[in-house]
Amino acid sequence: MDKIDTLKVFVRLVESRSFTRTADLLRMPRSTVSMALQALEHRVGTRLINRTTRRVSLTEDGNAFYERCLRLLADYEETETLFRQSSSLPRGKLRINVPGRLGRLIIAPALPQFFARYPDIEIDMGVTDRAVDLLQEGIDCVLRVGPLADSSLVSRKLGDLVLLNCASPAYLAEHGTPRSIADLATHFAVNYASPASGRIEEWEYVEAGAERRIALRSRVTVNNAEAYIACCLAGLGLIQIPAYDVESHLASHELVEVMSDLRAAPMPVSLLYPHRQHASRRLQLFIDWITGLLSSRLFRHKA
Repeated sequence: MDKIDTLKVFVRLVESRSFTRTADLLRMPRSTVSMALQALEHRVGTRLINRTTRRVSLTEDGNAFYERCLRLLADYEETETLFRQSSSLPRGKLRINVPGRLGRLIIAPALPQFFARYPDIEIDMGVTDRAVDLLQEGIDCVLRVGPLADSSLVSRKLGDLVLLNCASPAYLAEHGTPRSIADLATHFAVNYASPASGRIEEWEYVEAGAERRIALRSRVTVNNAEAYIACCLAGLGLIQIPAYDVESHLASHELVEVMSDLRAAPMPVSLLYPHRQHASRRLQLFIDWITGLLSSRLFRHKA
């Protein structure tokens, strides 16, 4: 194993925090990972990682060395392609993770355009609404909707999702059409429980520039977007949903927007990735591509 490959093993080990996980991600024996680390520590003359039975952690020297490795590997990848012909295309695999409906409705249908432009890049796309650990799971970037928790990850806001208040015609025929917040006292909502925390989201609206929340009556609680929309289509209550999620249902009149003057505040959409200096060229190209895609498909609705 050459020196660059050894550094790549070290970086992956730091990010996955597990010898076994690193071996799985790099498709090599666990003993090879261990020997690579031993050789690297011998070469640099210091212990870089503390080993325990459960996971690994960086020493103080290891932390400083890790930061230098990120910069060095990013510079190496850029330098390696410096003198290639301009027609040379980036290659390699990207592991991404996106919310369920965004992946199915927006990203997956557009991927042929990406592969037509970059045929030598492979994408491993996880589609989930749960929070994922990029470093632990070896993911290059994640797309997330909503406020972000504090973290050491690099975040890039792409735009804001417009949220609509929707109901089915059958529900409105039975319960009437709400036109004010006071009217909501006689209505039902489909409750949405956060997959991460289990907390039930309250009904939100913006009034006189202030964000407000109230709890509505509900007969059903769900924890994913598919079920949330399905319950609304079934006439079980009102929902608040990103506009792109219900475009087809609004066009076919299966759902109707209500209280358009009392929408919830738009939700931010962000990309997160582990380290700015460690962003490969293929990741940078993917970020540019998905930024353009979402701008044309998600953020065209007026607030």
